[in-house]
Amino acid sequence: MMETRMATVPNDALIVICPACATANRLPRERLAKGGTCGRCKRPLFSGEPVTLTADNFDAHAARSDIPLLVDFWASWCGPCRQMAPAFSAAAGQLEPYMRLGKLDTEAHQAIAGRYAIRSIPTMILFRSGREMARQSGAMPQQAIVAWAREAARPA
Repeated sequence: MMETRMATVPNDALIVICPACATANRLPRERLAKGGTCGRCKRPLFSGEPVTLTADNFDAHAARSDIPLLVDFWASWCGPCRQMAPAFSAAAGQLEPYMRLGKLDTEAHQAIAGRYAIRSIPTMILFRSGREMARQSGAMPQQAIVAWAREAARPA
């Protein structure tokens, strides 16, 4: 499988999933900081805001993208989740385009929350290439989210 991907994506290009239509886009690595637009829907690939994750787009963002995905597992009835929401949104502006941030409503998408054994919320999980790299439970302020995500995303 890796050989197939290497044959179709040059070493200097990254696969970035569109936040609007979940289409995979090839973006040259040197243009990542400048962003880009989706080849299908023509919307920006980065907006500085978290992506709303659903059963339809979760796996595309978590497994098919070459940039890490930081997911906030939350619920509308959760006070700490609502308290952390503005900080998580602001963190997206600091972490994009080198990391995608997404929010998954655990009430609306219980199967995905169950797949990752979410027992308390808010819980953040950092994914890279479909694998869980790090997990943190509990509300955090913006700078703590940014610092934790950057540290967790460092190669081992």
